[in-house]
Amino acid sequence: MNFSTGLDFPEGPVALPDKSWLVVEMGGGAGCVTHISPDGKTKRRIAKTGRPNGLVVDQLGYLWVAESLKASLIRMDMDGNYEVWLTECNGLPFIFPNDLAFGPDGLLYMTDSGITVEEFLPNEMINPNYASLKYDGRVCQIDTTTRKAHLVDRGLLFTNGIAFGPDNDLYANETLTGNVYRYARKRSGFGPRQLFGNVIDPLAPPGWKGPDGMKFGMDGNLYVTVFAQGDVTVLDPNGKVVNRIKTGGLKPTNLAFGLEGEKKIYVTEVEKGNLEIHDVETSGYPLHYGGRTG
Repeated sequence: MNFSTGLDFPEGPVALPDKSWLVVEMGGGAGCVTHISPDGKTKRRIAKTGRPNGLVVDQLGYLWVAESLKASLIRMDMDGNYEVWLTECNGLPFIFPNDLAFGPDGLLYMTDSGITVEEFLPNEMINPNYASLKYDGRVCQIDTTTRKAHLVDRGLLFTNGIAFGPDNDLYANETLTGNVYRYARKRSGFGPRQLFGNVIDPLAPPGWKGPDGMKFGMDGNLYVTVFAQGDVTVLDPNGKVVNRIKTGGLKPTNLAFGLEGEKKIYVTEVEKGNLEIHDVETSGYPLHYGGRTG
């Protein structure tokens, strides 16, 4: 079932309290943040930024956008007013800001895929030599009040989805390998990268594919969109694959659970350009909304 159609390379779905939705449209013809009405029938362009990717909303109602083409973190309001908030982490310029998640500490966490859009997507097509490209994928911790950023990890092969689990640990994935990693929360910072699970189906066709956006359910499972595999792969708390939910197209990019109590996931899928709805057996684990924005 589709909630909304006619979207240009959608990503970053966010449910709002009035049952309307936000997505980004990454396609070259759009490059914008879009607001979808509660019935899914009406779309309003909030602002065009270039090639927005990750999207989250804080407790003050600001939209935070990972802008991949103009390599920056953007803060935006619902009227479309925005400013570039940050362009580097630990003195390292952003390369390909990808996905975002607020942590239980009120800080914002961002993945940077570690390769420029121009190199990875020449002519808006995945580089056929993707396997031999040089990646420096990163995970960055950002204080949105002070605009100070700290590097949690680097050297990953196209870092992509990011989420916090019920254990308050940080999870990030690596599209090129299919791996999902866990960073255990310590008293100060996080522990080293640890392999949590892998979402690649051994029966899937060859070519570029791998994990994209992901969210936790109240059941403790991690729901991971797998781009070019055509499913949402579900990992249990031990990282084992327990389900693969087929999507309407082969290229799901991200997902969000419906509002509290709603046992549905809403999946952005770019082959068909839809925001899909899938029934699941759990509601979503509550998201963090940040507590240190000024």
